[in-house]
Amino acid sequence: VQAATIVLVDARTMPLFALLFAYGIGQLYARQHAKGVSDADARRLLRRRHLWMVVFGAVHAALLWQGDILATYGILGLIMVPLFISRRPRTLAIWAGALTGAVALLAALGPLAASMGPDPAPDQGDAAQADIQHASIGESFYPLAAVVRLASWLMGTASGVLSLVLPAAVLLGLLAAKHRVLEEPGRHLRLLRVTAAAGLLLGWSGAVPHALMHLGVIGDAGAATFTSLHFFSGLFAGAGYAALFGLLAQRVERAGRRNALPVRAIGALGRRSLTGYLAQSVIYAPLLTAWGLGAGTHFSSGSAALLAVGVWTVTVIGAYLLERHARRGPAETLLRRLTYPKAPSR
Repeated sequence: VQAATIVLVDARTMPLFALLFAYGIGQLYARQHAKGVSDADARRLLRRRHLWMVVFGAVHAALLWQGDILATYGILGLIMVPLFISRRPRTLAIWAGALTGAVALLAALGPLAASMGPDPAPDQGDAAQADIQHASIGESFYPLAAVVRLASWLMGTASGVLSLVLPAAVLLGLLAAKHRVLEEPGRHLRLLRVTAAAGLLLGWSGAVPHALMHLGVIGDAGAATFTSLHFFSGLFAGAGYAALFGLLAQRVERAGRRNALPVRAIGALGRRSLTGYLAQSVIYAPLLTAWGLGAGTHFSSGSAALLAVGVWTVTVIGAYLLERHARRGPAETLLRRLTYPKAPSR
């Protein structure tokens, strides 16, 4: 199960969500312009939204989970929107290609530089961060665990922003939004098919050596190369997943299954993704950590995967119930009130 997680999930979901996050930025920016909002006001709105995402992330990390990603995306929004939101698609494509090439170069040079040093162990920084993460989960004194969580969160946030993988994913999302690729998948079927096939092939293949090393099938002599390849290939997997979801949406639409219960329920969670994300931490953290019930020590990879499916199902049901009552998620409502101070909530 852990090997499958390495191939399918690890270092793949963050690029995916960064791409979708940026796509949402593009949609929001376009809607503001369609309403006649000035460019300066639209940018100001986005800046306020992203600043509050950083605050949400800091509170989330302090209270529950050091692996928060909200602040990372918020910071990326603060950096990337002023630079690229109004750029032409061709400019976005050039910059996305340049960042992707830069990450590929760093992925190749990192193992080379490590092998030239006196100590070829490449993962000391990652190991230190992992140790802090484990300490935050294993600390039974809640105030001390919060301090350790914040330290781990700061390291992870800085790593995500500076990685270049996530900025590249943001540019791809902004570019896709310019062409309305996910809103009108029927007009972009060839692009979606090629991206899904090539992205998933490259993304999954790039993770296989790391998974085999985890299983002990191959030694760790090439750990630096495998880790870099695993991390870099996540960008392709994220783009592949986004394209695959676009194709699935098109198929559902063509089959007339848009109003099917599973489709409506999953769509409801998508519209309340922030609430769903935070709800998972509200469930996981008290259940699994040492300052809570400490049940994490009793879970294997398989049982943890089953728990994840169960918790996700709970969030789907909760989102569907909110949808039936025409209510936004509480986190979305709060973020909206902070972003649009005078906007009425539903």
